[in-house]
Amino acid sequence: MYLADRSAPAGAKTAPDGASVRAPAVASTVLALGAVSLITDVSSEMVTAVLPLYLVAGLGLSPLGFGALDGVYNGVSALVQLTGGHLADRVRNHKLVAGIGYGLSALCKPLLLLAHSLGPVGVVLALERTGKGLRTAPRDALISLSTPAESQGRAFGVHRAMDTTGALLGPLAAFFILNMAVGGYDAVFGVSACIAVLGVVVLMLFVPSAEPDAARPDAARPHDARPGEGKPSGASLREAAALLRLPRLRALALCAALLGLTTVSDAFLYLLLQDRTGIHEQWFPLLPLGTAAVFLLLAVPAGALADRIGRRSVFLAGHALLLAGYGLLLWAPHWPALPYLVLVLHGLFYAATDGVLPAAVGATVPAKLRATGLAVVGTSQALARFGCSLAFGAAWTVWGAGPALAAAAAGLCCCAAVAGFVLRPAAADPAPDPARLPRGTR
Repeated sequence: MYLADRSAPAGAKTAPDGASVRAPAVASTVLALGAVSLITDVSSEMVTAVLPLYLVAGLGLSPLGFGALDGVYNGVSALVQLTGGHLADRVRNHKLVAGIGYGLSALCKPLLLLAHSLGPVGVVLALERTGKGLRTAPRDALISLSTPAESQGRAFGVHRAMDTTGALLGPLAAFFILNMAVGGYDAVFGVSACIAVLGVVVLMLFVPSAEPDAARPDAARPHDARPGEGKPSGASLREAAALLRLPRLRALALCAALLGLTTVSDAFLYLLLQDRTGIHEQWFPLLPLGTAAVFLLLAVPAGALADRIGRRSVFLAGHALLLAGYGLLLWAPHWPALPYLVLVLHGLFYAATDGVLPAAVGATVPAKLRATGLAVVGTSQALARFGCSLAFGAAWTVWGAGPALAAAAAGLCCCAAVAGFVLRPAAADPAPDPARLPRGTR
């Protein structure tokens, strides 16, 4: 616990002469990780932009087959997140674990050049998602531990904006490569592999190796080590399991899972948009650009707004915007502007949710177990989205696209109402009180 000087502006520090010095709005660690994510997302989104069309049109997969593969693509990452989060807290080296994850994903990109059927493609995607699962929680923990609690929404917004810049550039690169290079999809996969390696190099060179929580006033040091002791010991499995006794963390994990069960994956949304509007296959890789552009513009304002008015309100508003996008796909007439409206709503959904959720978790979990707590909530959400991909693919195959999306919209409406009750203002986002934490996590 620490006391703040209320006479100083937020984010300010006191100089030796007593003057107030404003701290940087965003920590250098956040900016460095944002650069790594930007480069890595260019690589990943090059593949993601062409993968649905490659699998459905190129390899001839049915919607059910694609749903299974898309589920693997997201589900494996979810299962590994817990391992990555706990391992980072246990060895107390978040950069090392994140680097292993980034490296594994980079190694898998060239393997797509050799995979031309469902089985091999599924194995390669599972390995690539294993890398993503390993790196996600340690990376977000580095961001959270580098940022004061009252500014975490902004910090995650900045990181997600930089990440989304890569998501914006990736489909553009895939579009130009598909139209100019010999080899089509293989050329996309090869260039993607080279860019992924660059991201690992930037991580190793520019992300600080020292644990950022050492300088944080709310860091684990005062609670995890006695005066005169060195670096705090790593988190044990028993301490990690004790996190589930935190009511607020359980509520966040439950709501993330409920809403994830009715969140149709990006790939399916773009396939639905193409099916509804008849967009030519040549332009399909550009659809993610609409989502990414809106996300890029609004991620930081949405994070800052969540810091001011409450993360619950912004998070739920994002899902309401997604529900509006579903409604347009289901019932709107064939307006020329329909694709743009849907993509804008999709981008708004991500701006209001993608960084806000980990910011809320960071305000709930003690520093020593920050990566593990982020992994618990992230895994709950990703496993639910895995189930949604399987169920939606099956429903599309059996019922058709329209009824499947209508069922998802109805489910999202109900789950959002439940989440609004569970995350009601009485359970706001206060910083964790060490006196009330389960034994072993203090």
